[in-house]
Amino acid sequence: MAQTALQGNPVKLSGDLPAVGSAAPDFKLVDKDLGDKSLADFAGKKKLLNIVPSLDTPVCATSTKHFNTSMAGKSDAVALVISADLPFAMGRFCGAEGIENVVALSMMRSRSFAKDYGVLIEDGPLAGITARAVVVLDADNKVVYTQLVPEITQEPDYDAALAAL
Repeated sequence: MAQTALQGNPVKLSGDLPAVGSAAPDFKLVDKDLGDKSLADFAGKKKLLNIVPSLDTPVCATSTKHFNTSMAGKSDAVALVISADLPFAMGRFCGAEGIENVVALSMMRSRSFAKDYGVLIEDGPLAGITARAVVVLDADNKVVYTQLVPEITQEPDYDAALAAL
């Protein structure tokens, strides 16, 4: 099982990120209109999954803004920011910050995504939400890159993730 840290304290996770080269687990997440979204909704596109604990934290907000800027003009790819936030809160954040190149998706109905991707925090003060991670999928939903950020309060490796995309 993978492990990350929160301010230097070890945090146990539900499993491991999907292996590079494997098929990405499908998911059912909730969009801003309370509709269900799965991998099939983004068929034919490369996908960057920016998995964050909550958009209501500075590092999560920064990573979402960074990927939003980086995704401008990429018609063959989509960036998804996935968190435990309610779709309403995600919508307010995206509207206030001018986020137009990232699709916000919520785990509000189920923690299956977090378990299937190995990022569900199982202990400590953030138990029940996700660790910070990036997973990049090709157009056929094969995993081509993963990063579990070793310290939840740190930003992901943007350059490596975008290069894999």
